[in-house]
Amino acid sequence: MLANRSATSKPRPGRDAERPEAQIFHHSFPAEPLAVRSALRAALARFYRQLSLDESGTLELVLAEVLNNIVEHGYGESGEGTITLSIVRDRRGLSCSVSDDGVELPGDCLVPHADGEAQRPRPEHLPEGGFGWFLIRDLVEDLGYHRANGRNLLAFRLPLRPPKE
Repeated sequence: MLANRSATSKPRPGRDAERPEAQIFHHSFPAEPLAVRSALRAALARFYRQLSLDESGTLELVLAEVLNNIVEHGYGESGEGTITLSIVRDRRGLSCSVSDDGVELPGDCLVPHADGEAQRPRPEHLPEGGFGWFLIRDLVEDLGYHRANGRNLLAFRLPLRPPKE
């Protein structure tokens, strides 16, 4: 059975009460399109009251691109695998990590194009999936990737307006 959990850490009475509570989402699910849809809904619902409509839309777009790419290119039609999505809200935004045991991510996905991407690329000049990665790189900060022990780890931060105190 796959882990399927969402959690919020609450401040402890006393010295931690003055700190704002950390906002945490953690969810593991099968590498299947319907499971991705469910994970997206759960992640958006977790942060619904804390994000503007634009921020929610950006989060949904980035996560949909990342998760659907994993399902399509990391697992193909097998659907045999697990994806884990973790999101933490802090003062700087949403720190997201996605891990899976699918095929290794091609190295050129994370590398900015030679022109520094000052302009949006023309779709006919992009490789398969290139515009999705352009959007991801354009909308997030601190994008990084690592593969170890047969698992992929993609991490990034979605900058947001500071949370209300």
